[in-house]
Amino acid sequence: MSNYIMELFGLMPGGEVIDSYELTNKNGLQLNVINYGATITSLKMPLKNGEIVDVVLGFDTLEAYMESFDLESAPYFGATVGRFSGRINDGTFSLNGKKFDLNKNNNNHSLHGGNKNFSQKVWKIENVNEGKNPSITLSYFSPNNEENYPGDLSVVLTYTLSEENELIIEYKANTTEDTIVNLTHHSYFNLDGHESDISEQELIVNSEKILETTNENIPTGRFLNTANSSFDFSQPKKCPSKIDTTFVLEKENEFSASLFNKKNNLKMAVYTNQPGVHIYVGGNCFNTVKGKENADYHSLSGICFETQNFPDAPNHEHFPNSVLKKEETYHHKTIYKFQSF
Repeated sequence: MSNYIMELFGLMPGGEVIDSYELTNKNGLQLNVINYGATITSLKMPLKNGEIVDVVLGFDTLEAYMESFDLESAPYFGATVGRFSGRINDGTFSLNGKKFDLNKNNNNHSLHGGNKNFSQKVWKIENVNEGKNPSITLSYFSPNNEENYPGDLSVVLTYTLSEENELIIEYKANTTEDTIVNLTHHSYFNLDGHESDISEQELIVNSEKILETTNENIPTGRFLNTANSSFDFSQPKKCPSKIDTTFVLEKENEFSASLFNKKNNLKMAVYTNQPGVHIYVGGNCFNTVKGKENADYHSLSGICFETQNFPDAPNHEHFPNSVLKKEETYHHKTIYKFQSF
């Protein structure tokens, strides 16, 4: 039977309460979520040999999560990213004949939703289900013109732990007027534990194309074939020391990517209904903010699998549609499945 524990995690400067919610499935897979940024703070997987490994990076305190957004490159550990994940060129896009100027927070561009994005908001707990497949549902209401995005956007997010040791993440969103939406999850995974590095872990990506980008990581609109390139992960290869790349996924809900750690025989596979997975290696906290258990996170501490639409999609007609119309519902589902051999 699953169990569920709630405890105080911290207080926001305005006095809003941030709680931590712990869910455990029947196999002992344990998830911790806080309502600041709808953030996953830990994910502990029991191994065949009886050991338990925390496979995501994070912080021990609310203050550390908040401070991390002031680092020269905010890590977004475990956070929910929105309204629009990835970069939007020059922070501008046009919709229904009107130009929108977003807040710029990355060179001259808008990244991950702007200055005070969904990752830094207090989410509301809607429901906790302690049943067979324990889950927690959170919601956030983003008012019209927040970060200069049009429309009131209502987002509902559910994290579920299945009996098959899957972390299932499901997002739904509705808007009062046409807007753009691209939500993602930003955990940094490390199958050797959050204090290790990922250099020996093996990556597979089920993709034949990546997005070509400028030196500021803005998509040019062109696709590059991965065959015979350093981005060909059709066969297992060690995690690259540097990558910040969107891989094109051709088929919905099929296997997208995997990570394998041969030291402890732990594997994670990723499945999604999104058209892309943005892979990023990093986690560096520049010895400024300490990680969980006083860990010093560095540039090889973890790897992100940001399942999402393409960055800058509103500015490229041939990219998948990123417009959510007011009568429609946005639906994004991603599964991270763990297996211990």
